[in-house]
Amino acid sequence: MGTFTRVITVLVGGLSLLDTSLALNYGFPYGSEKIRGVNLGGWLVLEPWITPSIFDNTGNSNIVDEWTFGQLQSHSTALSVLQNHWNTWITESDFAAIAAAGLNHVRLPIGFWAFDVSGGEPYVQGQLPYLSKAVSWAQTYGLKVIVDLHGAPGSQNGHFMFSSFDNSGRRLSSPTWQTSQTNVNRTDAIIKTLASMFAGQTNVVSVIAPLNEPAGYDGSQILSVTRQYWYDSYGNIRYPYGTSQQGNTIVMIHDAFQPLSYWDNFMPSPNWQGVFIDTHIYQMFSDADNALSNSQHISTACDMESTLASSPLWTVVGEWTPAPNDCAKYLNGRGVGSRYAGTYPGSTAVGSCTGLTGSASTFSSSYKTFLRQYWEAQVQTYEAGNQGWIQWTWKAENADEWTYQAGLANGWIPQNPTNYKYPNICG
Repeated sequence: MGTFTRVITVLVGGLSLLDTSLALNYGFPYGSEKIRGVNLGGWLVLEPWITPSIFDNTGNSNIVDEWTFGQLQSHSTALSVLQNHWNTWITESDFAAIAAAGLNHVRLPIGFWAFDVSGGEPYVQGQLPYLSKAVSWAQTYGLKVIVDLHGAPGSQNGHFMFSSFDNSGRRLSSPTWQTSQTNVNRTDAIIKTLASMFAGQTNVVSVIAPLNEPAGYDGSQILSVTRQYWYDSYGNIRYPYGTSQQGNTIVMIHDAFQPLSYWDNFMPSPNWQGVFIDTHIYQMFSDADNALSNSQHISTACDMESTLASSPLWTVVGEWTPAPNDCAKYLNGRGVGSRYAGTYPGSTAVGSCTGLTGSASTFSSSYKTFLRQYWEAQVQTYEAGNQGWIQWTWKAENADEWTYQAGLANGWIPQNPTNYKYPNICG
């Protein structure tokens, strides 16, 4: 337990809340032990690249995200497929395997539509019982859960530069979450619900992440709305009882694709307690990243240590991968090609994706060796630089280079995450 006792005055919703006997009992010894975790991607929020069969089996190429999955087929068909998926994609045995692999956290993405569907939104509901099961399984196996609101009304990202984001539930040409106060209010209400739901279970649900990847690159309006939303979320999560009594749940805000230095003096201690910043580090969503050599991928990862170490808040690399390219089918969106292979609009081919994605049985021994080296370079850097890491993702149908489960089975991820083959990979 990390325990902090402070005299604290916080402005929440314009009210000054004074708690002179604040003792924060975090559900994990943050600051003294490293976060080592994995994301449960593609379970309660669909992503076409994680489960391409779910989308291909519709026979409709216009079904590209969870919105169109509910919109462009019958509700009964969509519900049947989703219930089967929810029941089978992640089960108790996955939690047992994650704990056995020496991990201590899972990050669990969930969409707003699990809580609130209105105004003709075509989303199919039914996710909440699985959230409860996940928390129960985590408790059984001694894992901590980060509940991550992955999609907000109107979509908080929709796209990334020239890629199609489908992970907010809805693929759009630009995000619209920030354009409507109603969208933000609905999101606030969901965070209040989550905070209240788990206020008494911080020994398991130790962290709530109020919004995944808001598109700060899209301009000043979304950044401004996001900053205010982080303040509101702090009040909603840290004060879950509707009184001046604080809870012990950590608030994990995303960097909104801004440099970590952008967040200097944002929610500074000691007036703000229990705030993490989540940064996502990928090296495949540009032509330049795909063109990097294996050794350049590794050195780029190693070079992140000083940036992470100078972060103004406790920082977690909440998404990253040993995959070095964008070869995985549908990674850039269903029906969208790969920069590496030159099938992505406007890209220049680096080479063939054959043997770089799909089943590990097609990977050469030298590629597997590189995946191990690149995995270790990132793990060592993210632990040395700050609070630790959460790999994206635990499993995928046909992209073994991305998955923790396949890495364990095929030797590029050790059964104990501190058992390094290349302890000096970053020199």
